[in-house]
Amino acid sequence: MDAAALRAAQAPVKEKYRTDPESARTPAAARGDYRDHGVTATVDGFAGPVRAGLHPAAGGDGEDACSADLLLEALLACAGVTLRAVATAMGIEIRSASLAADGWWDARGTLGVDRAAPIGVQEIVLTLTVATDADDATLERLAKATDRYCVVGQSLASPPAIRVVRE
Repeated sequence: MDAAALRAAQAPVKEKYRTDPESARTPAAARGDYRDHGVTATVDGFAGPVRAGLHPAAGGDGEDACSADLLLEALLACAGVTLRAVATAMGIEIRSASLAADGWWDARGTLGVDRAAPIGVQEIVLTLTVATDADDATLERLAKATDRYCVVGQSLASPPAIRVVRE
């Protein structure tokens, strides 16, 4: 897809959102349950069910997906798609890309061993290495736009509300 095709695909939805801003409010959802044994939660994903469980650092056996890894995967997917869309819109040719998300979490915090230890993935760094002829100033604009428009990245700036309700 080139810039013209992307603009043509997005033009009608952008116009719709300009004239009817409420229609831009787009639902997103995930669903899961406790269908599997152990301290796990099975989430119905795009490619099928994913069973998440305790990381070995928190007492798990390593057989299940780690939620911190899933978070980084979602962030990387969003940033990767956003970068590609922005690059397309800017007319930047990207011949290939290598995408990485790295961070760490302190098991003492999540296990309640040390109340001063942080809880959550810390110091997340996304490294999006692209093969392109674009100059450094263009790549800086590309990075800033990717950061600005990445839904998952921006969502991490405001923690979600967690509710537990009775059936």
